Amino acid sequence: MPHEASCWNFASNSNQGRRIMASYNSISPEKLARLVGTAKAPVLIDARDEDDFAADPFLVPASFHRTHSDAPQWADEYKGHWVVVLCKHGGKLSEGVAAWLRLAGASAEILEGGIEAWREAGLPLVPVATLPNADPSGGSVWVTRSRPKIDRIACPWLIRRFVDPRAKFLYVTPAEVEAVGERFGATPFDIEGVFWSHRGDDCTFDTMVKEFGLSFPALEHVARIVRGADTDRHDLEPQASGLLAVSLGLSRMYADDLEQLEAGMTLYDALYRWARDATQEKHDWVSHGGKGKRT
Repeated sequence: MPHEASCWNFASNSNQGRRIMASYNSISPEKLARLVGTAKAPVLIDARDEDDFAADPFLVPASFHRTHSDAPQWADEYKGHWVVVLCKHGGKLSEGVAAWLRLAGASAEILEGGIEAWREAGLPLVPVATLPNADPSGGSVWVTRSRPKIDRIACPWLIRRFVDPRAKFLYVTPAEVEAVGERFGATPFDIEGVFWSHRGDDCTFDTMVKEFGLSFPALEHVARIVRGADTDRHDLEPQASGLLAVSLGLSRMYADDLEQLEAGMTLYDALYRWARDATQEKHDWVSHGGKGKRT
């Protein structure tokens, strides 16, 4: 569900040198950043015009670009969804697209201050040049080896949560990964000799975090855990051995790689939330009967 909107707060727009009113249907960059990377994140639509998009080819993580003038035609696709619309300054383009989305039955808000406010808050942006070409449905297609364990579950989670929520993943026989990629327009990952793979001591997950510019501190913590589990370097983070254990358990539970991926999405959702919000939390057993003494 959308956050509780605040009504008509005045916000500064340094780019235009004037005071503007924040829409009651808006969300701040800081609040949106708390949602990005989680299963409850809204759909993020970048509605900048073509000139602005070409001049500043970066995306808020997990957002994708759609032509604002075509909103009356595509708005129905988001009926029943929570959508946040982004443009350069959070003005007319965001407002207009959000209005069309609400007319189509979506719960639509705008990013307060637009992408410029996101940038000014020091939040990460994904370089468009790093993104693979999308298929006709709009999502990227990736291909890797079958029978995933760690990197080949962690990387799809990263892509879907922070880069391309519409991404599709093909798991195939290891020897056929590159050929399938060539024939079906899919981007290979986590095999030797391709761009999206291990580099030095880094695993493929590390490569993606760095190339996509995803400098969220919690995500960088998760990356160290994944690296430790994937490269047998459990000294990197205490949680690495635990991630290896549950990952191997998942691989034994599921014969279907896509079913394993769906289960793994929940695993990495939980790991990310722990890294972001709960690293200082401890757990012990305390008797609450009698005098409540620890036993």
